[in-house]
Amino acid sequence: MKKSIIVVAAIATLAVPAISGAAPPKPGAYASAFLGVTMAQDTDVNTDVFASPPSFRDRVEFDPGVFLGGTGGYDFGYLRLEGELSYKHSEMKNITDRDTGVRYRSVDGNLGVFAFMANGFIDLHNDTPITPYFGGGIGVATLYLSDTTGIDNSGTRQTLYLKDNDSVFAYQVGAGMEVALNRRISLDLGYRYFGTARATFNEDWFQSTDLKYESHNVTAGVRFKF
Repeated sequence: MKKSIIVVAAIATLAVPAISGAAPPKPGAYASAFLGVTMAQDTDVNTDVFASPPSFRDRVEFDPGVFLGGTGGYDFGYLRLEGELSYKHSEMKNITDRDTGVRYRSVDGNLGVFAFMANGFIDLHNDTPITPYFGGGIGVATLYLSDTTGIDNSGTRQTLYLKDNDSVFAYQVGAGMEVALNRRISLDLGYRYFGTARATFNEDWFQSTDLKYESHNVTAGVRFKF
């Protein structure tokens, strides 16, 4: 806790001179579009088979995927409030049974995440065209799990997860910089850490699967001010 307080105090100390010496920002509405890379974190997946009580506990790894979306909001000067729609898509790379150590080969499956977020960002305006910012948001994410298969140690392709979707609470924090090209158009380079509550798939079917989604995301976009 003490370390967290020290870090926050240091950020505030550095931010105050930047804000106090900044050029007056121009309030107004804006919209943006962005494209980037999502790096989904390894996650623990639990599967319950209701017909024959065993449960399976896997560790799933993902390849880097695509991240795209857009925002619309209002810039109040040093504070921006916006709504964000985005989609992340990641292909599964490896699945390992945490109990037996079996590592499935040639995994065929993916996870998509469609999110609606309400964000707030603090802009550190200054006398240059580059404006650093930081902030975060909360919202709702719908996770889309595909039918997923993999080849076990005997060479047999097994069905591991069944296709379904679930909507859960989502949150994100991040920072970046706006690079002004002119009075109305700027580049937006950003980083977001994104996470969700645990999602459950096929809860009313014979095989239920649950997982928590977390990812690191890097984006480049264009922001238009009105």
